[in-house]
Amino acid sequence: MTVPSGRRERKKAATRQKIADTALRLFLERGYDAVGIRDVAAEADVAVTTLFSHFASKEALVFERDDDFEQRLTQAATGRAPDEPLIPALRREIQALVRHCTADSAAPIWRLIDESPALREYEESMRLRHAESLATAIAADPDLPQTTTACRTIARFVIDAYSLAREAADPEAAVDEIFRMIEAAWAVTCPTRCA
Repeated sequence: MTVPSGRRERKKAATRQKIADTALRLFLERGYDAVGIRDVAAEADVAVTTLFSHFASKEALVFERDDDFEQRLTQAATGRAPDEPLIPALRREIQALVRHCTADSAAPIWRLIDESPALREYEESMRLRHAESLATAIAADPDLPQTTTACRTIARFVIDAYSLAREAADPEAAVDEIFRMIEAAWAVTCPTRCA
């Protein structure tokens, strides 16, 4: 996550974090459906309009690192060294994200998500958006002459790798297994220049 540089940006970031932390605490204590936006705003000591200036929806409060996750994935594709292959760079990032999201401290949050249809639906729409952003980043790389379909497919595989590995009994082994398949698919679509 980018650290805000100016005083105003730091205050906004602190307010956003306070709202997110408060919401998560309330959701975990009372249950997602039992907590309203007004409850979160009151507990965080902010106006409802302030809450909505930081978060577009109640669901977004649970996924407060959504933008960071998306930026990390696109950065893995666009910020790699010129001679670094795409798939290993994406694999490293997914491995790091899976480690973070499978830590013991994340288990209550995933139970909360799994128990709520609204949160599961939000997570699915978020994954689709992340896949599109990643596909766009891959397609923009002039050294990766791929069709739009190939870029979108690989991006979807990468995003799904995260979800599948997170749910696996051995997440790291799952990432390894899934990325062997992704590398094979990438090699088929780009046999010479895209390794």
